[in-house]
Order: sequence, then C-alpha cells, then structure tokens
Amino acid sequence: MNLELKKAIDQISKDKGLDRDMLVDTLEDAVRTSVIRKYGENIDVEVSYNDDTGEIQVHQFKIVVDDVADPDTEIDIEKARELDPSVQLDDEIGFPLKVTDLGRIAAQSAKQVIIQRMRDAEQELIYEEFKDRVGEICSGIIQRRDKGGWIINLGRTEAILPKEEQIPREHYKRGDRVQALIIEVKKEGRGPQIVISRSHRDYTAALFRREVPEVDDGTVQIMGVARDPGSRAKVAVLSRERDVDPVGACVGVRGSRIQNIVQELHGERIDIVVWSPEISTYARNALAPAVISRIVVDEAENLLEVTVPDDQLTSAIGRKGQNVKLAAKLLGWKIDIFTETRYNETNAIGRGLEQVASVAEVSVDSLVSAGFTTLEQLQDATDEELSEKLSLSDSRIGDLRAAINFLSPVVGESLTRPMPMRTRPTKRRPGERRIAWTGGHVPTRMCAICRRRMPKQELVRHVLSPQGGGNFCR
Repeated sequence: MNLELKKAIDQISKDKGLDRDMLVDTLEDAVRTSVIRKYGENIDVEVSYNDDTGEIQVHQFKIVVDDVADPDTEIDIEKARELDPSVQLDDEIGFPLKVTDLGRIAAQSAKQVIIQRMRDAEQELIYEEFKDRVGEICSGIIQRRDKGGWIINLGRTEAILPKEEQIPREHYKRGDRVQALIIEVKKEGRGPQIVISRSHRDYTAALFRREVPEVDDGTVQIMGVARDPGSRAKVAVLSRERDVDPVGACVGVRGSRIQNIVQELHGERIDIVVWSPEISTYARNALAPAVISRIVVDEAENLLEVTVPDDQLTSAIGRKGQNVKLAAKLLGWKIDIFTETRYNETNAIGRGLEQVASVAEVSVDSLVSAGFTTLEQLQDATDEELSEKLSLSDSRIGDLRAAINFLSPVVGESLTRPMPMRTRPTKRRPGERRIAWTGGHVPTRMCAICRRRMPKQELVRHVLSPQGGGNFCR
C-alpha cells in the first residue's frame, strides 16, 4: 500500500484549502499526460486512483481484431485469448502499465503538471474569496517596496498599495501593519492582483461603519463623503429615526468614536454634516463653520451663488480653498462665493440697466440683445443707434438720456462703497417732504405738471391735504 501518496494528498488539501477530489483529478491528468508523452498520442489509456491502497493504476486498452493494422490500438485475437479465453472480436481488453516504467522525464513532467494545476486552483480559490470583499477593510504587513507601490502581505496572498492610493505625507517601512480598503481585484496570468487604498473616500465610510454601530445597522446613513486625504474630509449623514442624532452617534461619548477614526487616518480632520433634501440647507451645512447670508440656486447651470459677510470669506473658502472645494464635491454642485460688498458691486450695474429700461419703457432683454450690457455702452451710443436698435422715438430717447446721465455717477459711486447709506433729510419748507435717494433701486414717479416719469430724487412731494398731494419737478 502506498500510504505516502495518500497522506500527501490529505496534507496538501488541508494546508492549501484545496478540494481533495480536485487534487485527485489533477494527479490522474498528470499521469495520463506522462503516459501519452511516452507511448504516443494514439494509445487509449485510463488512469485511476485507488483511495484504499493509495496507488495509481494505469491501463492501456486495445481492440481485438483478426488482422492487426495498428499495434498501439489493436491486438490479435489469439494473443488476446491467451490473456482472457472468453474474449471476442471487437472487444476491448486492458493491459496494466506500471507507473515506475514511465521514466524520470515522464515523472518530472507529471510533477510540473501537478504543481501548475495546484497553483491555478489555489489562485482561483483566492480570487473567488477576495472578489466579494471589494469595499471591505483588510489588514496586512508591509513586505517590500515595488516600483508601483508597497506590497502588503495579507496572509494567503499579497496586495499592492499604489502610490496614488497612499495618504500624502504618510511614511511606511517594512514590517509595519497597515489597514486599507480593497478597491479592486483583478484576474491576471500570474494570479489575482488585489489593489488596496488608504486615500479612497469609501475608506472613510468603511471606518464609520466599523466604529459606529448605528451606521452599520442602517439607523444612520452616510449620504456622501468628500475627502482631501491626510488633511480634511466632510461626511454627510442622515438619521432614519427621529430619536437618533446622526452627528452625536458618529461623534460618540466624549468624541470616542470619531477619535478612533481620526487616529487611523493619522490626524485627518473630519467634518460631520447633516444631509438635507433642500439644496440650500444642505449647502449651508456643508460650508460650516462659515455664516451664510444668502444662497441663489441655479438649477439649469447646477450652480450655487453663495453670499457671505465680508469677515466670513476666509472661513467659507478655507485654507487653499479647501472648505469650498470639499463642499462642492459633497454637494455635486458648482459653488461661487461672494462677499456682501462684491455682491452689491456686481449687481449695481445690473440694477442700473433695469432702472434705465424702466424709464425708457423697454425690456432689459431688448437692451442686452441690442448689445447694451452696461450704462457706459448706452451713454456712448448715438441717437441713431438707439433709434435703430431699440426702435425708440425722439422723446423716449431724451428720457433715456436723462436717466443715463443721472444713473451713471450714482452707479459708479455705489461700486466704490460697500453698502448704501441713508443720508440725513435736507431742510424742507413747511408742508414739503423730500426723500433723499442713496443708491440701489431707483424709484420713479410721474410729474404732475409735465407728465414725465423721473427719478424720485428729482421730484418734490407736496402734501396739501391728508387725502393726497402731488409730485412736482423742482
């Protein structure tokens, strides 16, 4: 009995985690390949493994004929009856072959086939194990450095941590234990290649699932992650239960949960943001700790125009634009940030066009389509150009000129001051009330005498009785 072969099969199956039947089939195929290489491809051979004795049995089969044409596949009936008297024509008779007669070269060939088949089976087993673990955290020991990154020993196999998937300013050395996220498992000729990452945004989400039970069981859901690896990250969370505070659950008692995550990421700052279906509310939360004055949503351009107080601009933008960049990634929207002063300056010219259009009784779109986007362009245009492009009469062109001459210095002045200020009322006569205009929208009124609409600042309001009065040119 050849018990050594049987023990070897059992030991390999246990150590490598391979199926025993697969090992037996591999062994039989290897021996069959060696026999064919020695005796030729035309022979009919059968190889079987006897599990009781631990031996490999090889039989060659030939067809019984009267006249032998091919000695490798046929046998004369007289010789066949010497071996088996009951044999008939066209029967198949088997001859045992000794494995020891195969020779050293055939045995070496069988050994190589067995090793290759075992390696392929082991690689397939590893691939099947790790392909379903994409998105999970794995732990390994740094083994060596490759041109593409660090090679990490995961036990049964190796993984690669590429340079682009490493956290900036992190330093590794051989023998260090690291944790990372499995992001890809590729099947290659040399075996499965496992790619891991420490800079991927999903790695932060995986750490939250591991450290926060409410995230793991779905009570608190992570709606999005934006990350600048090694520096700062923003995580949007939402609670599925009214009684559970998503931010408090992620922070933990005295910050114990979030500190474990920060420590694993080597001091990376993490902002926990409350998710909201309302994009303006979500943007306010994402841009914290900056104070937001107003948000204009442009869904067509997927753009948010955010206005902040002048002293909040640095906080809103962040160091090297980090805060607004992470907020834009988290929201999936483009964000433009203006200060209150800049916002007023940007809209002063637009307000001036609106006021001029109101006086001339034309639409702003007509002015823009005619090529007049600023007051300076309207001021430089000739009467013929205004009449041709805007189809205005001479009287309306005169009204337009008066409004332009009045608004041009006012708009220019508003561009040089942060906020319009209300001036002290001028001295008035008894029964007269004058309103001083200081910038912004220009109110217009109609003169009770000449029936022309003029800026309210150029009119005087005479209160003659409690029932009313009139607006008159000064």
